[in-house]
Amino acid sequence: WETCWFKVELSIPPAWAGREVHFVWESDGEGMVWRDAQPVQGLTKEGEKTSYILTRSLKESEPHSLTLYVELACNGLFGAGQGSMIAPPDPDRRVTLSKAELVVFNRDVYELLVDLEILLDMAQLLREENQRSFQALYTANQMVNVCDVTDPSTFPAARDLAAAIFSQRNGESQHTIHAMGHCHIDSGASSVAGGRAGCGELGLTPVPRQAQQFQWVRSCYPGLYARIRDLVAKGQFIPVGGTWVEMDGNLPSGESMVRQFLQGQRFFLEQFGRICSEFWLPDTFGYSAQLPQLMRGSGIQRFLTQKLSWNLVNSFPHHTFFWEGIDGSQVLTHFPPGDSYGMQGRVAEMLKTVKNNKDKGRVNHSAFLFGFGDGGGGPTQKMLDRMKRMRDTDGLPRVQISTPDQLFSVLEKESSQLCTWVGELFLELHNGTYTTQAQIKKGNRECERILHDVEVLSSLAVAQDTAFQYPASQLQQLWRLLLLNQFHDVLPGSCIQLVVEDALQYYAEIRRAGAQLQEEAVQALCRDLLQPQACSTRSTLVLNTLSWERTEVIASPGPDGAETLALVTVPSMGYALVQEPFVPPQPVAVRKQEDGSITMENGVIAVCLDTMGRLTSLQLLDSGRESVPDGCCANQFALFDDVPLYWDAWDVMDYHLETRKPVTTLLKPLEVTLAGGLRGSVSFSLQVGKSSTLTQEIILDAMCPYLRFLTQVEWKEAHKFLKVEFPVQVRSTNATYEIQFGHLQRPTHWNTSWDWARFEVWAHKWLDLSEHGFGVALLNDCKYGASAHRNVLSLSL
Repeated sequence: WETCWFKVELSIPPAWAGREVHFVWESDGEGMVWRDAQPVQGLTKEGEKTSYILTRSLKESEPHSLTLYVELACNGLFGAGQGSMIAPPDPDRRVTLSKAELVVFNRDVYELLVDLEILLDMAQLLREENQRSFQALYTANQMVNVCDVTDPSTFPAARDLAAAIFSQRNGESQHTIHAMGHCHIDSGASSVAGGRAGCGELGLTPVPRQAQQFQWVRSCYPGLYARIRDLVAKGQFIPVGGTWVEMDGNLPSGESMVRQFLQGQRFFLEQFGRICSEFWLPDTFGYSAQLPQLMRGSGIQRFLTQKLSWNLVNSFPHHTFFWEGIDGSQVLTHFPPGDSYGMQGRVAEMLKTVKNNKDKGRVNHSAFLFGFGDGGGGPTQKMLDRMKRMRDTDGLPRVQISTPDQLFSVLEKESSQLCTWVGELFLELHNGTYTTQAQIKKGNRECERILHDVEVLSSLAVAQDTAFQYPASQLQQLWRLLLLNQFHDVLPGSCIQLVVEDALQYYAEIRRAGAQLQEEAVQALCRDLLQPQACSTRSTLVLNTLSWERTEVIASPGPDGAETLALVTVPSMGYALVQEPFVPPQPVAVRKQEDGSITMENGVIAVCLDTMGRLTSLQLLDSGRESVPDGCCANQFALFDDVPLYWDAWDVMDYHLETRKPVTTLLKPLEVTLAGGLRGSVSFSLQVGKSSTLTQEIILDAMCPYLRFLTQVEWKEAHKFLKVEFPVQVRSTNATYEIQFGHLQRPTHWNTSWDWARFEVWAHKWLDLSEHGFGVALLNDCKYGASAHRNVLSLSL
């Protein structure tokens, strides 16, 4: 992933005066041209950028000798995978430089070839029933007859024939395509890719996004960044997006999504003098139903993506519509009908854009995003030259180089007949990203909680102690690290190993720095309470950073190092000094039965567990209601085969459900670990698959209305999927799942293909199945994949 450097000394022959001169460089590695100590252009064979223009017409006054540097990486446009774009990087990959030449570029021949390409595409694609197909074919034939390749003086006449057909205009009702140069760079790549893409795009009116990438360019390539800011001011470089990175659209918490918009919009305002009015998220794996409200709160009323064109089961019914969130907020939403963010300006793509548009008659304008994406690269001159010929040519849609604002402004004027989609935009693919890379999922949830706690305690400390300095700059730095890790290939776990290692280091840094900031805030907030008092009774300071009063059993180290339990009550967003913990009205009772099963009871709930740790009974005592159906066991671990069609780290397919195997190999039977009182607990161990082990401690605390499961898995399986299942004695056609700042209901049946396609969904900290007067919820502290089918709640581990 490092780069090497080539020093290139050029000497242009005087005989080339008046000619267009290019420096040609072809390699299977990505490169970047540096001139006068500044990056000037990216070079990518896969991205059709293999030449750097030295002069359009060599003048005597121009330097004929100059020195360039080429920075060359070993990776290609889509990384360094061996044999596949999703394969892991090949450590033995070699880069080959196949061509480094100084050439004269024949612009007339190039223009003729582009003319012929467009005409031949029209002849083939407009088909027999369209007379323009025959006109294009005969024009191309005439051009071949007129043109003598050995006589350049014949080229203008051939080009005039093409210009004549391209100049025949459309009618007023023709569909208008808004073409926008576009560069999609995955932030799990590198700042070098951002530099190459930025150099390649300058002057082509692209729509880049992600404040983090601008920040990288600003740090690594200040000269290039100054040029970008100048072009933004001129309207030739258009920042869109409004977020720090193109984050995953499902898994970040509500507060994290707010910070994505806050940090992104603040950066764009400070650096470019304006906030973004469009949210641009073309490549994440589904979109939370909370996003419309967050967009509106961030000054954004327009949204663009194309990812739902990847749906595996159902075709989404609209390309332009209003999207309504869980609070009723609406944003105007557009999916480019060409179903891609990497178009190349070809006739076939234009025709597909019109044919594929599902909102014909409602709107007559649509987006066309052109440029090489994923690895960067962006638009090329040839793409622009193709579209220039289709600007207003009879038989083809009208094509104009446009901007997001121009597109959405005209869509807003045409919006009176648009339909409304309510709720989440669920991607029927990549369901495995809710679970892949468990350490990353856990790190995200933990760090979100840490930063929340630091901010609560620091805010209280400021109110308590005017001398306390709120750690704003440190928190911004930590938030930006966390936001970077929420990029749509990092948090989902679909990044390469090197990125995983970086992400885990970032989480470790947030934990370390967060713990220090939290300690400083507590010291300022509770300084008087923390002073040792002579002959005072031993006491414990307990803080509650949540917004409701809590009565819980806590564990703290005693004087001899042993763990001491206490039942405490702490007010919301506050603290309490606990000296004499109060005694619960009914202690936890733990009893082992003759058959090896164990019962636990605390006056609120009563549970019975078999020798394998499975729940055979869970009762709510005041109602006597049983939660576990007769003959069923909850807390049942199950192993599934996980062999997707292609996207290994991304996908789990519906057919994995046919391979369910309950985990039944007992390594250590259920035994009592705490005999009751303030806390009762039991533990057991299972073998999972061929080589993995699972150990679980099940805990019931005094006065607590829920049962806790502390689960540790040493995972050594490949292409397997571990879940835990809870069949419950509840009947409901819908289950409720927590999402950002709210909840969402999804069906528990598979009546339609839309229902069945949600065989694996995402949730945040809980999912719930309830009927009138009773329900059961399954909570977690570090998981996102889940499902509720019929009466079985399942958590993907």
